[in-house]
Amino acid sequence: MNDTTAESKDDKNEFNIVVNGKAKKVDHAKLTFDEVVKLAYPTPPEAGDIVYTVTFHNADQDPKNGSLVQGQSVTVRNGTSFDVKHAVRS
Repeated sequence: MNDTTAESKDDKNEFNIVVNGKAKKVDHAKLTFDEVVKLAYPTPPEAGDIVYTVTFHNADQDPKNGSLVQGQSVTVRNGTSFDVKHAVRS
């Protein structure tokens, strides 16, 4: 019976999100800018000084839609989606 309780607890801490059109699972609700970028680009591009822009939709907070910058975080729920783009700073 304890095993079932542990499994149920783990399921509640798993969120299905979408990053750049790809399904991802995360084990905590609050994601930082850096965590989202790492989900989008596990191996960062190797071209100079990279700048990332992150937008989110359907978050479990107000505002539900918006953008993240370095140092910020967002509270996700099942179905939260992110668009992460990168550009070389000139």
